[in-house]
Amino acid sequence: MKRKTARDILAESFRELAAGKNVEKITVKEITGHCGYSPATFYRQFRDKYDLIAWDYSQSVSQIMSRLYEENLPWSRSLKDGAGYFYEQRDYLKNLFVHTSGIDSFIYNMIEINFRHLRAHVLRAAGEKELDEITEMCIRHYCMGTVSLTCEWVMGKYALTANELAEVFEKSVPGSLQKYLY
Repeated sequence: MKRKTARDILAESFRELAAGKNVEKITVKEITGHCGYSPATFYRQFRDKYDLIAWDYSQSVSQIMSRLYEENLPWSRSLKDGAGYFYEQRDYLKNLFVHTSGIDSFIYNMIEINFRHLRAHVLRAAGEKELDEITEMCIRHYCMGTVSLTCEWVMGKYALTANELAEVFEKSVPGSLQKYLY
């Protein structure tokens, strides 16, 4: 049984508050008061609420990607799990996208987190310690595109199911990366 850390509890508190309140108006004092922690505890864990948001997203992506390795799942399954996560979190994410002055920073962090995880997967699949610059650029390009498309989907631009979104992501994998992912 995994025990919740202070970071987990603070992130859960933030998500609960964000379910009913504009993210931009949520304060550190509210986050900590909601879960019974002090602001000092918060600042020992995070720089600010945007750091908390990025960490929370990173944890979710890490869980999805770790299942890929631990259970030896196909890449298409991780895409479906990722799209499912975004579907389940769409109201929360929409709140972040609409009511956060740090949206560009959040999107940048989403891209970087996805890039690190996908790069690690490709390295593992290739049995290499380093990748060539073109492969790295293809990974970054794919991550930029999927994050941007995910944001548009969350905001309601596309009326796809989570599985249909995952299918778009699967069809969009650059040819140079397919040998590592399939």
